[in-house]
Amino acid sequence: MRVIVIGGGAAGFFAALSAKQHHPDAEVALLEKSNKLLAKVRVSGGGRCNVTHDQRNIRELSGHYPRGERFLKKAFEHFSVKDTIAWFGQRGVQMKTEPDGRMFPVSDDSGTIIRCLMHEAEERCVRIALRSDVNAIERKPDGTFLLRMENGGALSADRVIVTTGGHPKAEGYVWLKQLGHTIVAPAPSLFTFNMPGEAIRSLMGVVADPVRARIVGSKLESTGPLLITHWGMSGPAVLRLSAWGARVVQGMSYRFTLQLHWLGGMGEEDARTAMADEDHQRKQAQNANPFTLPRRLWEFLLAKADIPLEKTWGDVGKHDRNRLVDLLTNDRYAVAGKTTFKEEFVTAGGVSLDEVDPHTLQSQKVPGLYFAGEVLDIDGITGGFNFQAAWTTGFLAGRLG
Repeated sequence: MRVIVIGGGAAGFFAALSAKQHHPDAEVALLEKSNKLLAKVRVSGGGRCNVTHDQRNIRELSGHYPRGERFLKKAFEHFSVKDTIAWFGQRGVQMKTEPDGRMFPVSDDSGTIIRCLMHEAEERCVRIALRSDVNAIERKPDGTFLLRMENGGALSADRVIVTTGGHPKAEGYVWLKQLGHTIVAPAPSLFTFNMPGEAIRSLMGVVADPVRARIVGSKLESTGPLLITHWGMSGPAVLRLSAWGARVVQGMSYRFTLQLHWLGGMGEEDARTAMADEDHQRKQAQNANPFTLPRRLWEFLLAKADIPLEKTWGDVGKHDRNRLVDLLTNDRYAVAGKTTFKEEFVTAGGVSLDEVDPHTLQSQKVPGLYFAGEVLDIDGITGGFNFQAAWTTGFLAGRLG
């Protein structure tokens, strides 16, 4: 049996390795259109590779996917977080868990994961071809496939697994649409918010945690760490908003108001009580921070509330304190655009899940054709969830069930 996997990312490697595991006598080839393999694995988690998330409950795990929750709940029954940990552990790669649940190799080096996958591919005799771009798939009358290559050549296969990732434009899915599949229009997910007119950008590098972030005019909200950047805001609180609100903010042309509760949801009266603590009354305002806010952010908010930094805190009047409380609990910033990182780009949209079997990842339109990874209309929030979806769908597709 000849099996061709199209796409050399996490899902592609796992699909190819699974195919060899379940069908040792099969000829398995992995095609990658660029000259790089496992590009997202290399850059994930700042080069540490956020392999998965320590969530063993399948219902809870599947709830971290804005698109694909019900589909993945079924797929995770066959291969989930514990299986990912065991798979890498059996190959000498141990995982560690961060306080927020993210899991990394103990080496803190994405190269550990890449070397593991590459070594396994070599051991199982998976053929890898770089700069091999497929631009069309034809299913022949006998049920086999002919892959038309960008360079003019062609390859034949008995089974095909597509793991080409997400595309920012619908044109990237045309060759799959030609096979009869419905394509859900793509939309960016996991992006940062640009705030070109906001002075808070001068605080680049400051992290506040926890912050409750809301998109005004919607029901979208997220609480967690927020990072101020030189172009606007990022961090888990913002990235989660961008994932759950991918379609909503696309409809807003990425122009909206972001409402921030810098104290993570603390009530206004509790904030006033903290400000009234006797320990702070003789201090200068800049030193009277009763919260866990970073100093630069506290001073920025004082200035925004027109409270002099050197003023004795006890001399700050009720009106000024109320203005500060409003900023702490109801601060607002104008968002005008987004920024994505090419290597970590995640897309909502892709091949419709209604046309794929969640237990086998086989196309319900074209027998013998399988899908895995972000080419499907699946995307997770930040924290290792997108890789877990890749490992799961890749493993199941490779079983060729």
